[in-house]
Amino acid sequence: MRVQLARQVQEFLGQHALVSITERVDDVALLIGHMVTMGFVEVLDRPLPRHWQQRERSGGWTAVIWLAYIVTEGDHRQVAVEASIQGMQPSLSHRSGQVIVSLDGRDDRCGHLLRHCSKPHSWHGIARDCNARSIAVSPWPPAVMRCEATTVSGDHDVTEGSLWQFGPSQDDPRRPQSKGMPGALDPLGMP
Repeated sequence: MRVQLARQVQEFLGQHALVSITERVDDVALLIGHMVTMGFVEVLDRPLPRHWQQRERSGGWTAVIWLAYIVTEGDHRQVAVEASIQGMQPSLSHRSGQVIVSLDGRDDRCGHLLRHCSKPHSWHGIARDCNARSIAVSPWPPAVMRCEATTVSGDHDVTEGSLWQFGPSQDDPRRPQSKGMPGALDPLGMP
């Protein structure tokens, strides 16, 4: 949208028109920010080779942008990523600190990424590095553990010693059930 500025504002800014870009971002910026904080870009860049037509963007950035698109839109198609990037170029460029263009999300780049992520040696390295960055062991001794028992019914085969058994149930006592007891440390509320 182009807006004509008032004369005093023109003199102050030194320009005649103000250009305003409006784009719908939804939660993409939040998701990308969280993935960057978790180190996904570096984790994904380590085992993935660069594609010969890759341009400046790494496979890690392509994956982070694609994952944000998948979570936001509920659509995993490779072909839709390029159009999505085109509609959010300023926000993606600002969030990544790089110039992101629609070519960075082409389906051939996403296909290259999938091909290499699906290889066991690459995937195991990615999973190991992601877990090392996201799982923390807390040294706090549990003063109080709060527990809540529950049952889950299902259509499963009941065998001797399995988790699924028949017993008293609030649901249907004719269906096998499993008992669970989630707990949380007090006062943290940590599961």
